[in-house]
Amino acid sequence: MSQLRDAAEASRGWRLDWSVARADVGASLVVFLVAVPLSLGIAVASGAPILAGLIAAIVGGIVAGLLGGSPLQVSGPAAGLTVVVAELVNEFGWPVTTGVVAAAGVVQIGFGLTRLARFAQAIPPAVVHGMLAGIGGTIVLAQLHVVLGGSPQTSALENVIQLPGQLMSAHGPAVAVGLCTMLLVLGWPRFAGPLRVLPGALVAVALATGLSLALENIAGLPVPRVELPGGLLAAISLPLLPDLPAGEWGELAGGVLTVALIASVESLLSAVAVDRMHQGQRTNADRELIGQGAANTLSGLLGGLPVTGVIVRSSTNVRAGARTRAAAVLHAVWIAVFALALVWLVESIPLAALAGLLVVVGVQLVKLADIRTAREHGELALYLVTGLGVMALNLLEGVALGLALAAVLVLRRAVRARVRHEVPLFDKEHRVVVEGLATFLCVPTLSRVLAEIPPGASARVELSAHYVDHAVRDHLDNWVRRQEQSGAAVVITTQRGSGHRGESGHRDGSGHRGESGHPGESGHRGEQPDPEPRLPGIPGPDRYLQQAGGH
Repeated sequence: MSQLRDAAEASRGWRLDWSVARADVGASLVVFLVAVPLSLGIAVASGAPILAGLIAAIVGGIVAGLLGGSPLQVSGPAAGLTVVVAELVNEFGWPVTTGVVAAAGVVQIGFGLTRLARFAQAIPPAVVHGMLAGIGGTIVLAQLHVVLGGSPQTSALENVIQLPGQLMSAHGPAVAVGLCTMLLVLGWPRFAGPLRVLPGALVAVALATGLSLALENIAGLPVPRVELPGGLLAAISLPLLPDLPAGEWGELAGGVLTVALIASVESLLSAVAVDRMHQGQRTNADRELIGQGAANTLSGLLGGLPVTGVIVRSSTNVRAGARTRAAAVLHAVWIAVFALALVWLVESIPLAALAGLLVVVGVQLVKLADIRTAREHGELALYLVTGLGVMALNLLEGVALGLALAAVLVLRRAVRARVRHEVPLFDKEHRVVVEGLATFLCVPTLSRVLAEIPPGASARVELSAHYVDHAVRDHLDNWVRRQEQSGAAVVITTQRGSGHRGESGHRDGSGHRGESGHPGESGHRGEQPDPEPRLPGIPGPDRYLQQAGGH
C-alpha cells in the first residue's frame, strides 16, 4: 500500500501544471549554471578525467532525481569525496576506481533495502563536521599549488612542505586568474546587486576565462587550460576488474565501503537540511539511499565520479523556487546538452580558475558555526582530531580516529562519578553527594573528599548514583567505621529508584540507629512496602539507606 501511495504522490507531482512547470524549469536552469563549474572543478581535484564530473552530474540528477526519497534534493559529484577518489586513483588507477564507485552504489542499495538509513544519524555531528573540515583543508592545500601555477602533491603534508617553494616560483598569469576567481566568488553575492540572480561560481569562471584569454592574446602570457581527449560520449568507459595480489583486495573492499558510507551520510545530511528549507514532502531516507545507490552504480559503469546529494545545488534549487523532482532531472538534461554541444567552451577554461573556485569551496567546508557548536557541546576534541586525522593520514583513518575518541569520551562520561562536599557554615553535619556511577574509578576522588571531613564531625553521604560497586562500598565501610570510632554520627542514604526500597537512618557513636533519619532524634516510622530485589552493586538497608525524597 505504501508503494502505491508513493506512486500516486509521484504521479500527482508530475501532472501538467503550468505554474509548477515554470517554477521547475526556472530552478533547473539556475542549478545547471551552478553545477557545471563545480562538477568540472571537483573532477580536477579528484584526479579524474574532467568529463567524469559531468557524467556524474547527469546521472545523479536523472537517476537520483527520479528514484530518490528527497524530491527537491539535487545530486551530483561532491567535494566531500574528492580526497577518497584521489587516493583510489593514485593507488588503483581511474578504470578500477569507477568499478569501486559502481560497487559502492550496490552497497548503498543494500543499505536502503535493509533500512539502515537511521543508523547513519548515530554518527556524532562533530565527527561529520570534522571530516568535512579535513576534506576542505586538503582541497585548499592541493589547489593552492594549481593557483600558483604548479601541480598538487599526493598528500596534505607534502603540499604544506612544498608550498613555500611553490610561492617562490609562482606563475604570475595563473595567480592573477586564480585570485580573480576567488574574489569574484566571495564578493559576487554582496556587490552584484540585481545581477545576483546569476550564480557567483559561473560568473567567476567566465570572467576568469576572459581574463586568461586577454593575458594570452594581448600580453602573450599563456595559462594552462582544461584538456579534453574527446567529447562526452568518448569519456564514457566501462570499469576494469583489477588484477591484485590477495592481500590488496581488502584495501579495495575498504575503498568500496568508504565511498558507500561517506556518500550515504553526506546525502542524508543534505536531505535533512533541504527538509528544513521547505514545507513540502519530507524525505524518505531509505528510498533516498536506494536512489543514490542506483545513481552511483550507473555513474561508475559509465566512467563517472561518485554521486551524493549536494547541499549547494539543493539549497539553490529550493531558493530558486523548485516545486517537484522535475527540477533536478531537468538540470541534468541541460548539463548533457552543454557537454555534448559546447565541449570547446570547456577547453577554454583555465585550470587556475577551477582551482580558485575549489579553494573557496574548501574554505567553506570549515565552518565557524560547526566549531562553536562542537565547543559548546564539549566535542571540540572530536572535531579537531577527525579533521587533522583526515588531513594527516587519510579520510578513513581520520574518521576512525574521531569515532574511537567519541567512544572513549562516552565511556568516560558513563563511568565517571561526581563527588562534591558541602562544608557546613556552623556546627552542623558535613554533606557529601556522589552522582553518576560509583565504581572503583571514583575511589581516589571519594577518598580525597572524605578525608576533608575531620574526625568526630557528623556527616551525611548521599549516594545519588545508579550503581555502587564493591570497591566503593568497602571504602565507605572503612571510613564509616573510623568516624564512628571517633564518636561521629554518620548517615548514608541511597537514591530513590535505584532498584530497592529502604529507610532513612543513622549511626551515632554508640552504634545505635535512630529512625527519623537525623542524628540524635527518634521518631515514628510508618509501614514500609515489601522491599524489591536489589540491583547488583546496590548496598542493602543495613548500611546504605533509602532517602525518602531522593536526589
